[in-house]
Amino acid sequence: MTVTATPPAPKLELPPLKLGPITVHTPVILAPMAGITNSAFRRLCREYGGGLYVAEMVTSRALVERTPESLRIISHDDDEKVRSVQLYGVDPVTVGQAVRMLVEEDRADHIDLNFGCPVPKVTRRGGGSALPWKTDLFTSIVQTAVKEASRGNVPLTIKMRKGIDDDHLTYLDAGRIARDAGVAAVALHGRTAAQFYSGQADWTAIARLREALPDIPVLGNGDIWSAEDAVRMVRETGVDGVVVGRGCQGRPWLFGDLMAAFEGSDVRHQPDLGKVAESVYRHAELMVETFGDEGKALREIRKHMAWYFKGYVVGSELRTKLAMVTSLEVLRDTLDQLDLGSPYPGVDAEGPRGRAGSPKKPALPKDWLESRALNAAQSQDISAAELDVSGG
Repeated sequence: MTVTATPPAPKLELPPLKLGPITVHTPVILAPMAGITNSAFRRLCREYGGGLYVAEMVTSRALVERTPESLRIISHDDDEKVRSVQLYGVDPVTVGQAVRMLVEEDRADHIDLNFGCPVPKVTRRGGGSALPWKTDLFTSIVQTAVKEASRGNVPLTIKMRKGIDDDHLTYLDAGRIARDAGVAAVALHGRTAAQFYSGQADWTAIARLREALPDIPVLGNGDIWSAEDAVRMVRETGVDGVVVGRGCQGRPWLFGDLMAAFEGSDVRHQPDLGKVAESVYRHAELMVETFGDEGKALREIRKHMAWYFKGYVVGSELRTKLAMVTSLEVLRDTLDQLDLGSPYPGVDAEGPRGRAGSPKKPALPKDWLESRALNAAQSQDISAAELDVSGG
């Protein structure tokens, strides 16, 4: 893989990230992404750089019920030094049971709670980014989870959004509640649920949260497409580390760039098409190991193809074939048809990837915004937000 130097910038003096007993020397966290951050993709990313690599989001109810898929989601490779799991839940008792299971059975070294998911199937039942609006429910969940995690000295963090929309912001209240409950860190995605992934992330809000919580680590998330973006976020907001989501899709080497940047190096990965093809094939092999089913693994790798080859000169016929691969043999044959010597295309391969969606009115439970506290009907219905396995 070709590495090149970008114009040097003053070295960023950012200490390692401390999460309870865990030290993350490169203060970068891979955001949990449903269907993306399985053990195969986490391994690829780890091979390029340091950081904390979080598994896909899993619902607390599914974990307590020990569904096979939930147990797969929380599985980690033997050499993953920090086993990081993200839980989603809306019932304090169920969330507490899930955390207790993870701790007592030694299945996690770090637990994160999801309060940032904007997907309608989650928010319409009061979960994800809709939940912090109900401060009583939010407080109860976080306090219960911290208490259970502390039994095993496992640091618990939360990830959230600014709020439901610009008229219903929750991040400052939620940050203070979480801090007072004893969380190890708070991560903020600088968008509301209404924005989904559209528009620009509000880094000013991230800076505001950093100022409001001087006594615990605050992490920033949103619009980090390059190492330079990460450095700029730290300089502009003062955060203790960054959370990277869509920016690494099809670019596991971004973590190498991030580690270099935080170490003061200007070396960056700029792979030619041959190196990209090598990464795609290795990713597919690791997916086969993860799922133990070649057909399922190849179906899963298809979604990554457009991200990997973004900006590269690949004909429409080959792109179609790559999006329909059925086996490792077919994948190898199709990759060999690429112009493997084609150079890195520069900015065309960088920047936003994936679907941003468009701003939309969030789907919420009936009368959700009328009060910051749950009413009787909402208290009865809230458990319906505990989906089967993963909320996206």
